[in-house]
Amino acid sequence: MGLIQLTSVGKLTKTIKFLNWALRYSPEAILHKYGKIGVEALRNATPVDSGETANSWYYTVDTSEDEFVLTWCNRNVNDGCNVAVLLQYGHGTKSGTYVQGLDYINPALVPIFELIYKKICEEVSGQ
Repeated sequence: MGLIQLTSVGKLTKTIKFLNWALRYSPEAILHKYGKIGVEALRNATPVDSGETANSWYYTVDTSEDEFVLTWCNRNVNDGCNVAVLLQYGHGTKSGTYVQGLDYINPALVPIFELIYKKICEEVSGQ
């Protein structure tokens, strides 16, 4: 990581306070909150036959020194294929027909992405 150097005349009290806060800031709690909301949104948006795919959504939050990753996953697998992916993108059947996919994941998660962005911006700007 590079070194940042600044020169200024006057007091940097507010800047130093913000930079110290930024060093300690972690969006992990926000990601867990919206991870749960996303699971519910995906559960509600998933096409239902048996309900197994809709009830198989979960999320993970992975952290490192400089990165936070929120991932939604679905554990319903049939014959080695993730059923949620088959529903989203479509698939061929054993009889040779094709089942058209249904874009249900993106419409469910886009509002969640917007909420996460808004909340983190609020946290960082102090509003």
